[in-house]
Amino acid sequence: MLLARRNLARDPIRLALSVAGVAVSVALILLLAGYREGVYTQAGAYLEQAPGEAVVAERGIADFLGTTSVIQPGIEERVSALPGVARVVPIVTQFVVFDEHGRKDGFFLVGYDPARGGGPWALAAGREPQTDSELVVDATSASKHGIGLGGQVRVLDRDLTVVGLSADTTFWAGSLAFARLGTLESLLSAPGLRSFLLVTTDPDVAPVVVETGVRSLGVDLVAKSAIVANDRRLLARVYDAPIGLMVLIAYVVGVLVVGLVIYTATQERRREYGALKAIGARNGVLYRVVAGQALLASVGGAITGVVIAVAMARVLMLWRPQFRVDFDLATLAIVVASSLLMALVAALAPARSLGGLAPAEVFRG
Repeated sequence: MLLARRNLARDPIRLALSVAGVAVSVALILLLAGYREGVYTQAGAYLEQAPGEAVVAERGIADFLGTTSVIQPGIEERVSALPGVARVVPIVTQFVVFDEHGRKDGFFLVGYDPARGGGPWALAAGREPQTDSELVVDATSASKHGIGLGGQVRVLDRDLTVVGLSADTTFWAGSLAFARLGTLESLLSAPGLRSFLLVTTDPDVAPVVVETGVRSLGVDLVAKSAIVANDRRLLARVYDAPIGLMVLIAYVVGVLVVGLVIYTATQERRREYGALKAIGARNGVLYRVVAGQALLASVGGAITGVVIAVAMARVLMLWRPQFRVDFDLATLAIVVASSLLMALVAALAPARSLGGLAPAEVFRG
C-alpha cells in the first residue's frame, strides 16, 4: 500500500481524475437509489399516516393508488357493527386532472369526514374544509401553480375554494388534495359512495374473526402494510428497470475511469515493476500494488461521492420538493462496498498486463 500511495501521489492530476470518476459514479448511484426509495416512501405516505391498521376495499382490490375501489352503500354500517371492529373511517378517492394558468397537473383527491379522520396529517397553512365547496391542496403544488388561501381550483365541473395547504403530501406524479365526503359524492354524482374503509380492530379479538366477518359482506380486509407493499411493487414495475439501467451505466463508467487511469499509470512505470521482478518480487506483489492504487482511488472517490450525493439531494429537494430523495445506512453501505468491488474490477486489466512482464524489461532503453 505504501508503494501504491507513492505511485498515486506522483501525479496529482491523474489521482484527482480517478477520484472524480469514482465520486461521480457513486454520487449518481446514490441519487438514483435515494430517488427510488423516496418514490416508495411517498407512495405509502397517506396510508402510513391514516388511522387504522387495515383497509376494507372492493373484492379483489389490494392496492390504493393503482385501482378504483367502490364499496356498496350500507357496507360501512355493517362493518362497524362487526365483532372486533373498534373504529371505521370512510374515504372516497379519485384522481383528478386540473388546469391552472394554462398548466395541467393532477392530484389524488381524498374525500373524508373531518370529524372522523382520514384527512391531511399536517397543515402548512389554513384549516381543514368545513363545507362542501372547500378544498385543501398540497403546499408545494399550490406554490408551483400560484394558488393561495382563498384561491379557486376547478375540480371536474365545480370551482372549489382553497382553505388549507397541506405539508408532506407531494409526490412524483402530482400531490394529494383533501375535501369533505359530501364534496366527492356531489362531484361524482354518487350519494353514499365509499372507496375504502380504514379500520381499527379490537386487540382482544383475533384478526381472523374480523377478516371472516368482513369477507362475509362481499368485501376484502387487507392490512395497510400489505397495500403499501403492493403499491410499491406496482411502482417498481415502472421505475426499477430504468433506474437499474442507469445505475449499471454509472457503475461501468466508474470502472472504466479508474481502470484507464490505473492502466496508464502502470504502463508508464513498467520499468519500475520490471526492476521489482528482477530483485525477486513475485506477480502477487505487483498485483497488490496495482489493486492498492485502484482501492485508494475508489475509497477517496466513494467518500467524495457520498458528500456530493447528500449535498445534491438537499439542493434537488429544495428546488423540486416533489422529487424526494431518501438515504439509509443500508444503501450507503452497499454503494460504498460496490465502490471497493469497482476498484478490484478496474485493477484487472492493469494487473494482467504485469503478469507477463519480464525482469529484463528494466534493462531496455
